[in-house]
Amino acid sequence: MGKLIKLLFFFAILAFSGLVGYAYIGPFFGADFSAPQAEVRQPLILNAD
Repeated sequence: MGKLIKLLFFFAILAFSGLVGYAYIGPFFGADFSAPQAEVRQPLILNAD
């Protein structure tokens, strides 16, 4: 049981380091993580009776 927990812990650390590495190195390989920027305008009707 202890070996299984150690193996799962190892895979969790490996997955976390892979995700962090992809976040830092991804833009060099064409991955774009920026949010799309567009202006949004909606009419607002206030009922101030």
